[in-house]
Amino acid sequence: MEPLAVDAVFLAELRKDLHAHPELRFEERRTSALVFKHLYNLGYTPHTGLAGTGVVATLDTGLAGPAVMLRADMDALPVREAGQAPWASCAPGVMHACGHDGHTAMLLGAAALLKADPPPCGRVHFVFQPAEEGGAGAQVMIDEGLFDLFPTDYCFGLHNWPGLEAGRMGVRAGPIMAGGWRFAIRITGKGSHAAQPHLGTDPLTIGAALVQEAQLLVARRTDPTIPAVLSFCIFDAGTTDNILPETARLAGTLRALNPAVLDELKNGLQRLCNGLQTAHGVAIQVNFHQPYPVTVNEQSATQIACKAMRALEVQMGGPAPDMDISPSLASEDFGFMLQKKPGAYAMIGNGDSPKLHSPDYDFDDSIITRGVRYWHTLAHTCAAQRHTL
Repeated sequence: MEPLAVDAVFLAELRKDLHAHPELRFEERRTSALVFKHLYNLGYTPHTGLAGTGVVATLDTGLAGPAVMLRADMDALPVREAGQAPWASCAPGVMHACGHDGHTAMLLGAAALLKADPPPCGRVHFVFQPAEEGGAGAQVMIDEGLFDLFPTDYCFGLHNWPGLEAGRMGVRAGPIMAGGWRFAIRITGKGSHAAQPHLGTDPLTIGAALVQEAQLLVARRTDPTIPAVLSFCIFDAGTTDNILPETARLAGTLRALNPAVLDELKNGLQRLCNGLQTAHGVAIQVNFHQPYPVTVNEQSATQIACKAMRALEVQMGGPAPDMDISPSLASEDFGFMLQKKPGAYAMIGNGDSPKLHSPDYDFDDSIITRGVRYWHTLAHTCAAQRHTL
């Protein structure tokens, strides 16, 4: 029997529409409404309101079996798009630089395909999540009752991955995405004339020392066999070229694949700031916020994902899946879901595209069909596991 067709043209146009109208975390009102309308037209009864703009729909076969949660993120980033495609962002300073437009389109396609060809038993929950980019939208949905309203046995996530051959699938058991802390540091010294630095306390120079010293936390205080990274991404100080500023502001992230290492990096950065504060007589305030946990794929769920990927390769041909893909030090709030339920987070190659979060990134529409069929095959594969739950 030939597999049901995926309307790739419609989904690509839908994806481009989402790309042209990006919305930041917790502001995905247009996107949420579009998702709701599409699901409703497919015959679902979507639930709205979790984390403000979240949308959840359920396919219930009416027969006892596993409940599977498939998740797509919807939010965009505060990035000014450099690309000139006809579907480039209409919102100044906001763009889909991480492919969440493609993730949303693929899961909507899966909702349509599974409606036409449902698994033989169990339930499938389609979760369209806001605020993955720094807003911990997954945790907000959980706090507001996601798993109470939609009891679940397994959770699965899927993310496009530039640099991986277009359409190639990848997964691994264990840590696949790093845990991460965001930090903001304010150094307050004493301003002075640039010609009289001895009359002030220069926070800019102390900040430069902090940036350099902090790298030793990874290079000399962390087991080199455990991936970790500390990055300063903001350093803001001064207003003109002949005045030493009174304050300096720094911000960035620290990430690791091991929760204990992540905690040690956080504690080490705090100790370093305390030491510089004492040594130089300045005030250094450090704020850590919005930690994302390590995203850890559970063994049995990973095996289900691998089985689905192998079946997909037989169905569609194309590149062989990577069952032990290298982990990434990017962070992902799907890790909150995997703290509550067994599941697996997987990759789908976006080809030789610009990297995630870059202003010239774009999602490769040629992989939409494969993503839709992965979700469809995964739901059917989970249903086949009903005797093992």
